[in-house]
Amino acid sequence: MFENLTERLGDSLRGLAGQTQLTEDNIRDTLREVRKALLEADVALPVVKDFTEQVKELAMGQDVLKSLNPGQAFVKIVNDQLIHVMGDENVGLNLATKPPAIIMMAGLQGAGKTTSVAKLSRHLKEREKKKVMVVSADVYRPAAIEQLRTLAAEVGAEFFPSTADQDPVTIANDALAEARRRFVDVLIVDTAGRLAIDDAMMDEIRRLHSAISPVETLFVVDAMTGQDAANTARAFNDALPLTGVILTKADGDSRGGAALSVRAITGKPIKFIGIGEKTDALELFHPERIASRILGMGDVLSLVEEAERNLDKTKAEKIAKKFKKGKAMDFEDLKDQFQQMRNMGGMTSLLDKLPGMGGLAKMTEDQVAMKQFKHMEALIDSMTPVERRNPDLIKGSRKRRIAAGAGLEMQDLNRLIKQQKMMGKMMKKMKGKGGMQKMMRGMGGMMGGQGGPGGMGGGGMGGPGGMPPGGFPGL
Repeated sequence: MFENLTERLGDSLRGLAGQTQLTEDNIRDTLREVRKALLEADVALPVVKDFTEQVKELAMGQDVLKSLNPGQAFVKIVNDQLIHVMGDENVGLNLATKPPAIIMMAGLQGAGKTTSVAKLSRHLKEREKKKVMVVSADVYRPAAIEQLRTLAAEVGAEFFPSTADQDPVTIANDALAEARRRFVDVLIVDTAGRLAIDDAMMDEIRRLHSAISPVETLFVVDAMTGQDAANTARAFNDALPLTGVILTKADGDSRGGAALSVRAITGKPIKFIGIGEKTDALELFHPERIASRILGMGDVLSLVEEAERNLDKTKAEKIAKKFKKGKAMDFEDLKDQFQQMRNMGGMTSLLDKLPGMGGLAKMTEDQVAMKQFKHMEALIDSMTPVERRNPDLIKGSRKRRIAAGAGLEMQDLNRLIKQQKMMGKMMKKMKGKGGMQKMMRGMGGMMGGQGGPGGMGGGGMGGPGGMPPGGFPGL
C-alpha cells in the first residue's frame, strides 16, 4: 500500500535524517524532493502546497534547529504533518440514536459501495456486536441487488429484498419499517452509482437522504483514482451532508494521493479503509498508523489487533511451545502457519505492517516468489497426516508419490525438506544462552547466497524463501 510514495519520501528524507545541522538550504532542497514525491503520488496541489509550507515553517523553528538531532526532528515534523493532513485521529461511526441507526452509502459506480456495505456489516456484527440489516436502493442494476443478497448471507446480515421496478425512497422506507419491526440496531442503505456525477443522480440521492435522515452518510471512493477521488468527494459533499469517507482498494494503490487529499479537500474524516476484496478486509482509518506505514515505520498496532482477531490461539500456543523447547516444526505445523498467514492477509500484508519491512513486502508480491509458497502448500497437502508429523519418513517412493501428487518435481520437494531441516536447526539454537543471537545468525546464513533456504527464494531476501514460512512462530 502506497509503495511509490513510501519509496520517494524515504529517498527524500534519507539524506536529511542523519544531519547534525539543518540549514535553510538543505531544508529547501529536501522539501523540493518531498513536493515532487507528493505530486507524483497524485496528491492534490493545494494540499501539497499547504503541507510543504507547514513543514518548512516548523522546521525553521529554533526548537528544531538547535535540537540534538535536527535531522530526526525534521522527519518527526513530516510524520506529524502527514497525520494532520489525514485527520489527526480516527473518527468512528456515530450510532448514538434510537435504533435503527441508518447508514447511507454514496459514491460512483465501481467504487466498491456494495462490497463496502458487506464489509461494514461484518465489522458492526463482529466488533460492535450489532444486529445489522442491509438493503439495496440501486434499482438500475438488478445484479447489484443480487450481489448484496449473496454478500449479506456471507456475513450474516439480514437482507431486505427490493426489485428494479420500485422507487428508491419506497424501498428505503419499507426497509426502515421492517428494521424497526425486527429490532435491528443498524440499517445500511446501498444507493445507486453512476459512471460520472450527473444532476439526476444527485437529485435522487438528495431525495433519498431527506426521506430517511441517516445518522451517517458515507462516501465510498476508490483510492486508485488518486486526486480525482478528492474532487469527486468534494462534489458529493456539496450535494449531501457527508459524515465521512470509506477509502476502498487501498491495497492496490501504490501512490496514496487519495488518502492524503480527501480529508483536506472535503473536511470530512476518512473513517474506514478497504485493503482487499474479502469481507473482513476493512480497517478503521488511523491517520497516525497510515503515516507510519508511508514513512516505512510499519504499523505494529494494527498487526497486533489483526492477530488478536484472526489467529488461532491454540495453534499459536502449540508452535510457541515447540519453539521454546527447541523442537523442529513439522509439516503439519507449516501448514497451520500458512493458514494463519492467509488469515492475516498473506505475507505482503504482514510485512507491510512491520517497521522497515515495506521494501521486502513489495518484493514478496513478485509472482515467482508467491508461486513458491503455492508450491510448498501443494507439496504439504500431498503428504499424509503421518508424513506431515514425521518428516523423517519422507524417503524414496514416498517422495515420488508426494511430488507427483502435487504435480511438481522431486527437486521441489527436496528443497522444502531441506528448508524444514534448516528451520529445525534454527529452533534448536534458540535453547540456552544467546539463543536469539544464534538464531538470527542462522537466518542470515539462510537468507544469503542461494536465494533463501535451500535455494528456494528469488535471491537473498528477494522472496519468501528468505524467511521462515509463516514468518514468525505463533503468527
